[in-house]
Amino acid sequence: MTTRAGFIALIGEPNAGKSTLTNQMVGAKVSIVTHKVQTTRARIRGVAMEGDSQLIFVDTPGLFQPRRRLDRAMVAAAWGGAADADVVVLLIEAHRGLTDGVRRILDGLRDLPQGRKIALAINKIDRVKAEDLLALSQSLNEEFSFARTFMISAERGHGVDALRGWLAAELPEGPWLYPEDQIADLPMRMIAAEMTREKLTLRLHQELPYQLTVETENWEERKDGSARVDQIVYVARDGHKGIILGHRGETIKAVSKAAREELTEFLGRKVHLFLQVKVRENWLEEAERYSEMGLDFKDGNA
Repeated sequence: MTTRAGFIALIGEPNAGKSTLTNQMVGAKVSIVTHKVQTTRARIRGVAMEGDSQLIFVDTPGLFQPRRRLDRAMVAAAWGGAADADVVVLLIEAHRGLTDGVRRILDGLRDLPQGRKIALAINKIDRVKAEDLLALSQSLNEEFSFARTFMISAERGHGVDALRGWLAAELPEGPWLYPEDQIADLPMRMIAAEMTREKLTLRLHQELPYQLTVETENWEERKDGSARVDQIVYVARDGHKGIILGHRGETIKAVSKAAREELTEFLGRKVHLFLQVKVRENWLEEAERYSEMGLDFKDGNA
């Protein structure tokens, strides 16, 4: 048996569907999905098996024009993931087409090492007419020489099997890098923190900027098979604390319940989740917080 294994970087603008595609490929929810842009911070990897090939997906932060230290570190992480990968997939939204942001990404792709296989995946194909899709595909392939072009709907799973099959065949020959039953290389503490952060993002919508982070402070395995998980939600300002707590603690209770239910389902056993909210004014400037998100603090330097 000839086995293959390698890293696949999914890159694109914020909200292009990279997290949704990772979850479709892996068959489990390992990367948080929300309708709010820029929710993926760490380079979360999902592991999928296709025949004798092991596909390791690097779900990078969306590529955009950075303004703050955190933004710059996220963009650096995205390009770092692409440079280190065996295959790169550029994901774009069909209805948005060839935007200025996509053009900037194409410029970045030209700077990647020669010989890197780069595919195009046009996502959300159900939002546009067939003739518009073909025209978009043609114009993108005139701008850049893609190895292959795929028309997909990451949310519905359309075209995903064809993309997965092509990726499996393109990876280099070699031994598998993870146990066959392992779906993500993130420690469980970080997956749990991401789940809670997703629930906060969904609940708060536009009320709170990206000035919050969640850390799993304690994980205790209990004799009855359940787990006690203690998490801290760090915010940058005192006013944000009240928003997260909500009237009579209603918001934090709802977030805790939703996160606990998802974590219980993910682990297949009972979870006792306890959340605290703390103000940490300068967490956006703390190197330790960046390490915990899988980012390099130095990459955030202007």
